[in-house]
Amino acid sequence: MADNSFSRRELLRSAALAGLLLPAAGTLSACATPAGGGGSTPATQATGAKSAANPLGIAEDKPFEVVIFDGGYGDAYAKNIHEPLFNTKHAKVQIKHTATKEIAKTLQPRFAGGNPPEFINNSGDNSMDFGALAQDGQLQDLTELLDAPSWDDPNVKVRDTILPAAIELGTLDGKYCVLEYANTVWGIWYSKKLFDDNGWQVPKTWDEFTALCETIKKSGKCAPFTYAGKHPFYIYETILTLAAKIGGVDVLKNIDNLADGAWKAEPIAKAAGAFADLGAKYLLQGTEGLDHIQTQTAHNKYKVAMLPCGSWLENEQKDSTPSDFGYSMFPLPSFTDADALPYGTVHSRPGEEYFVAAKSANPRAGMEYMRAMLSKEGAGKFSELLSTLTVVKGAAEGRTLSSGLASASTALQNAGTNTTYFRFRQWYQPLHDEVAAATGQLMSGRLKVAEWADRCQKKADEIKNDSSVKKFTR
Repeated sequence: MADNSFSRRELLRSAALAGLLLPAAGTLSACATPAGGGGSTPATQATGAKSAANPLGIAEDKPFEVVIFDGGYGDAYAKNIHEPLFNTKHAKVQIKHTATKEIAKTLQPRFAGGNPPEFINNSGDNSMDFGALAQDGQLQDLTELLDAPSWDDPNVKVRDTILPAAIELGTLDGKYCVLEYANTVWGIWYSKKLFDDNGWQVPKTWDEFTALCETIKKSGKCAPFTYAGKHPFYIYETILTLAAKIGGVDVLKNIDNLADGAWKAEPIAKAAGAFADLGAKYLLQGTEGLDHIQTQTAHNKYKVAMLPCGSWLENEQKDSTPSDFGYSMFPLPSFTDADALPYGTVHSRPGEEYFVAAKSANPRAGMEYMRAMLSKEGAGKFSELLSTLTVVKGAAEGRTLSSGLASASTALQNAGTNTTYFRFRQWYQPLHDEVAAATGQLMSGRLKVAEWADRCQKKADEIKNDSSVKKFTR
């Protein structure tokens, strides 16, 4: 959901929360093709004459296939929004629509056999490894799409209609090849009804936050805080966001770049200590053994007041949320007056990945389909339907937004340039796995902060010193 990057589906790619833009080295067991082969490019790929109406030169008489991950977002957005929109300009092009809950299981044999679909929503706990796909030459270079006229205005290039971060995060080894479509905003989620009914105020400082937790605990009405204990990424994301607020964006850049001692930096220790204390005092009983749905359902049933999550939450819970619940979110409170980044700073980054298969029969149609998705109509209707922001600038303006999405949108607008993110979980899956496991133990009291930092740093150093692992920098 936006899996919205981080999408929730991305978080649950495996029990270890595997990432999306992974290095090929060390992950070939999850290759896009069984033997790293990848099939061959068709002798002739469909093309057409380029024109103002057809800037990418697609063949107007050739079909193509769209494969959508049938998870939290479902596939109605493709069938009812994007595919009809595409056909408004290309009425004769037939679209084969396929939905599956198991992307890799369904598609790997087709990639190996040289018959991949043109357009793929590569998400879910059975998604294909982007690093392996890149190594096999399966990812279409989308630079031509970026430089094409936008769907809405021929005088504006596609690249100028989307967030720069979407281009940065969709670039692998210098080539833009992955469309990160949904724009996730992370924060602390709560029920406006519950807060209003009890006179609880949104905290802006850490002292106010812990005081609120104490007030809620003493009220006996519900537990103050929870997170998806079986998926500790949810809470290590929150710890790292607080660390960036305390120490600035270089805290997370140093972690991504495998800098010496990055995990032992003072802002990291302060943030980890703050959440370890929260875990010791204010968690919903049994949090460690609960998954995302269980904690979110407890939230909907007013058994817990607050939880950290991304902005896909509201859509994911739409079938079980009381009509007057009033989903809303607030950014992490300021830790002290000495924080490097101001109140209102949020973790936000594009996610929910799509790509065009370079060795498919009609890749230009896949790129044109992306061009339609990146229109204001395509993106705006997506936001309305799924309560999820996209990377298309201004697409949500004037749309009817749900309470949670409106809250996330406001938080992002208020943050301005004060946004943070990290990329090591995409680049180095083993580091991500280790940090997630260690953080679960930190929150349950089985690791002290220094022990947690030692464990994370040891894994980071191991990866840094492993010449077989491809390294990335930001």
